[in-house]
Formats: sequence, structure tokens, C-alpha cells
Amino acid sequence: MQRQAGWVMVAALLAGCVQPGIPTISQTDNAAQVLTQPSQTGGALESRAAAVNFLTVVQRVEPVAEAYCRAQRVAHRCDFQIVIDDRPGQPPNAFQTVDRAGRPIIAFSLALIADARNADEIAFVLGHEAGHHILGHIPKQEQTALSGAMMAGILAAASGAGRDEVAQAQEMGAGLATRQFSKEYELQADAMGAEIAFHAGYDPVKGTGFFDRLPDSGDQFLGTHPGNRQRKALVAAVVAKLRGA
Repeated sequence: MQRQAGWVMVAALLAGCVQPGIPTISQTDNAAQVLTQPSQTGGALESRAAAVNFLTVVQRVEPVAEAYCRAQRVAHRCDFQIVIDDRPGQPPNAFQTVDRAGRPIIAFSLALIADARNADEIAFVLGHEAGHHILGHIPKQEQTALSGAMMAGILAAASGAGRDEVAQAQEMGAGLATRQFSKEYELQADAMGAEIAFHAGYDPVKGTGFFDRLPDSGDQFLGTHPGNRQRKALVAAVVAKLRGA
């Protein structure tokens, strides 16, 4: 198992969503050095404690996540690479993707690491992002988008639409199809993330505290994420079940 928490991820992403993509990775200083340098988003990060906090969580949670991944037998690769996205101006965010070889990558922005109030929050976020990969959400989303685009294109063509209109219908169909399952996938990743963080020795309920600092997207029309209250309630239920087992 290889840990490379001091690498930089450059990839297109949407906050909090699972995004398929091919990242560009280049080596930089180790994470402790990166995290204690002045932030380019305004002001210095708290202290070296933020780096130690992050690295400790990675060391404890990564092997648990990889064990879950192997047990599920859904993903082809379970050798997670945890990286730091240190692009200037990035908001608190984490995302999961795969590289060209199919290796799962989980990236944390410096802002998220600095904003975390405790190790439990980092552990839950790491478990959540790992859950997306373990449950095969990226290939499922790709297939869902392809099916939605195909169906919309067929319907548009059958109605006499031109080439441009068919292309627009395909794009809309892919987007709507993906949104149909995105909330379900987020809740599934929350549940698995809670289990992973719990078995790594962290408190996932305490870890969901960062939801209180995020805008609630649950009431947005065609939103891609469940409501914060629903997500916290789900994690609390999972943890209660684990503690009662």
C-alpha cells in the first residue's frame, strides 16, 4: 500500500460530486510542508497540527477503506492514492476520480483540511469519497449518462429534430439521467463512509459537523445532493446500528 499525500491533483471537478476524469499529477513537497505554507486563498493555515491531523487520518482510514473495497468486489482496483489539491483559490472540497491506469484517487483541497474542526470530519469525508469508488459510482454514472443521452437522442430524432437539436437533447438527457441517481449515490457513500470512519476509530456523527457549515442543497430544483439534515440523520442511524452490534 502506497501513500502519497503530498502530491498535487489538477482535475476538472464539481464541488462534492463524483467526477470521472483524467488528472494530471506532479510531485511537490510533503504534505506537512505544503499545509504549513501560507495559503494563497487568504491568510495562513492554522498550524502544523492541520497537516499532522490529515496525515494521521489517512494512515488510519486508508487501510480500512481498502479492506472494504476488496470485500465488496465491485471496483477493479483498491489501492487508493490520497492527494492534496493545492491549486490557488480552491474552496473546501474533496472529490474522487481515477487516473489513466484506473487507480482510485481521492483529493482534498487545502481549504477543506484547514477548515476541518476535528479529525472525525476528515475521516468521514475520506470514507465518503472512498465509498463512491468502492460502490462503483463512477462507471454507474457514466453508464446512466450514456443511456439517458441515447434515449433522449432517439426520441428527438423520431420527432424530426435536426442534428443540433438531437445533440442538445442528448446532453440534457445525460444530465437528467445522472441527477436521477446522484442523491441516492451520495446517501450510499455517506453510509459506507460512516462505517469506514467508525471502524478506523473515528466518530462519524461528529464528523458530519461540517454539514452545518455547508449550504443546504436539498431543496434545490434538480439538485444533485440530499438535504444536510437527511444526510446527518442517515449517518446517525448507521452509527447507532454499528454501536449496537
